Formats: sequence, C-alpha cells, structure tokens
Amino acid sequence: MSDQPIVFEEWQTADDAIIAVARINTPRNLNSLSLDMIRLLKPQLSRWAEDPKICAVWLEAEGDKAFCAGGDIVSLYRSMTEPGDAELGKTFFTEEYELDYQIHTFPKPLVCWGHGIVMGGGIGLMVGASHRVVTESSKMAMPEVNIGLYPDVAGGWFLNRMPGRTGLFLGLTGARINAADALFVGMADRFIKHELKAQVIQALQDRQWNGQDAHQVVGAVLREFEQHSGGAMPASSVRDYLDEINRAADGDSLEQVVQQLMELGSREDWLGKVTHSLGNASPTSLALVWKHLHSCRLDSLREVLDKELVISCNCLDKGEFAEGVRALLIDKDLQPRWRYASLSEVDGNWIDDFFTVQQ
Repeated sequence: MSDQPIVFEEWQTADDAIIAVARINTPRNLNSLSLDMIRLLKPQLSRWAEDPKICAVWLEAEGDKAFCAGGDIVSLYRSMTEPGDAELGKTFFTEEYELDYQIHTFPKPLVCWGHGIVMGGGIGLMVGASHRVVTESSKMAMPEVNIGLYPDVAGGWFLNRMPGRTGLFLGLTGARINAADALFVGMADRFIKHELKAQVIQALQDRQWNGQDAHQVVGAVLREFEQHSGGAMPASSVRDYLDEINRAADGDSLEQVVQQLMELGSREDWLGKVTHSLGNASPTSLALVWKHLHSCRLDSLREVLDKELVISCNCLDKGEFAEGVRALLIDKDLQPRWRYASLSEVDGNWIDDFFTVQQ
C-alpha cells in the first residue's frame, strides 16, 4: 500500500476515456482529513476538471471502517495550544472550505463512495459530490457540538435544506444516522451494497462515454446497481420519527428547543438514544448552531462558507474548541470544562463575537 495520504489513479473506459480516482489512504486514523490531503486533492481536481480525457472522478477511501471520520483535529489542537502554530488552523479551515466549494461546483460527475464512518470534514468531502453513494455500513454524523465546535463544511447550507427541522435536530444532537437516513435528509443519492462496488466500477469502465452526457452515464449505472441492493437497506429512524423530531425542534428560543429535545432522552428508542447525551454538549456550540442556521437560511453556498470561515477561525482562538478536543482526544478524561455550564448562563455578546471578523 502506498504511503501517500491520497492515492491518484486513472481507469480507462471501453472507448478510451478516463475515470480519475482519488483514494484517501490513511485508514489507521480513519482517513481523517489533513492539510496535506487538501493540498494534494485541490490541484488534482483542477487538473481533472480541465483535462478533456477525464470523463468522471471517483472518490473513495482505503479500508472498510471509514470514508473519512472528520478533520485532523489533533493537529488543529496543536495549532491552538503550541506557540508559533496559530496560523495552521486558520490555513486548514481556509483551504478545506475552498476544497468543499470546489467539490460542490465540480463540472464533471464526481462519485463519492461513502462507505463506513463519514463525519465532520468527511461530510464536507461527500455532500457536495454530484453522485453520493452510501452502503449498508455508512454511518454519518456532525457531532461537533461535543467538542466545542459546530457543524461547518457548509453545514449552514445543507442542514437548512433538509426536510422539516431535521437539520437543526442533527446539528444540535450530533446524532449518527445510517444510509437510509442520509438518503431521506438529502445527504446521499444512492444506496448500493458495498459488495457490489467492484461491479459498479467495472460497469462504469465498460460504458461508452464519448458523445454521451457523462452525468447520465453515471446515473444509469448507479441506478442499475441500486435496484439490486434494496434488500440490504436499513430502516430510516429519521423518517420514522420525523413528526416527533419536528415537534421537539420547534421553538422560539434555543433554550426551549433544547429542553424539548432533552425531555426525549429518557426514552428507550432511537430518539431517546440520540438525545440522551445532549446535556454533555458545549452550550457555546449549541448557541452557535442555533444562530448560524437561522442567520444563513437564505444564503448561497459561497456566502455560507465565507461566514463559516469567520466562525471557525474564532473557534480556534476562544478556547472552547481546544477544551473539547482536550477532553475527548488528548487527555481523554471526557470531562470538558466548558466556559458556561448551561445555556442560561451563555453571554449573547460572547456568541455574537464568533460571527465578527477579528482585527
């Protein structure tokens, strides 16, 4: 196996077109997204976009556990806590969001095979692809509220476009969802059994691409294999509990909504499980989710990412994010000392400051 964090390949089709391949290649850390990966992938995507021989791009990851479990937050922690590294985190977020936008606006079919864990920065890579495939092992989440951050990577854009109030619900709870849930909320397009992956690739290589609409070629192949995968599809808890999610996430204030969600935490079902840990979330993070989703409801993708860069850079400086990472991944004591112990104590000026460009 190559020691490169991302491996690039080219697959030739029956009529000598080329499917370009990018494979995230750090399975030991669940393919967490690093600045090095971003700096490899961005220019390669630009070259593929301009190369007339490239008919489509296939994005996948090495290993069966994870497509990408999120950003390399241990490195971000160092940038927040070690002298001389302060700019690294800001550079990471800047270039990560540029890559996310590039994927969203890529001019050719971009197939993302989202097998295994897809979280945080991994969702940033996947959600903008033109053809997003999930499998029976796909597990997706935006659990940033548990580490003093908030759902970024265009979360303000795609969470606001989910059915009902599911986007707010997922952002506040960090709930882990499966493939059927991802399809229901619009984070994925096709469900295909992972064992069929090699056949999907072969079918794409066997197709005629020249003179054809490339998006239609990809769509026809994925649709064909999706029809052979229906029996493996899990049930969608988000769909099953949609009415209750909508009621619980309906309120005029964050405090009201969080209280209604926490009241579900004593239940023994899925809804109880995903709301049970809400009391451990950073109150600052919950406030950021609420304000961000409400403030960018009508914004474009570009506007959302620009706003998120401001928020994320402020998260690097204000200490809550560093404390969340410390408790979860550095000291692993699982006892974060949040700035505020409860939502009722949170200073509104403190939250507003996250949305302001610092001089």
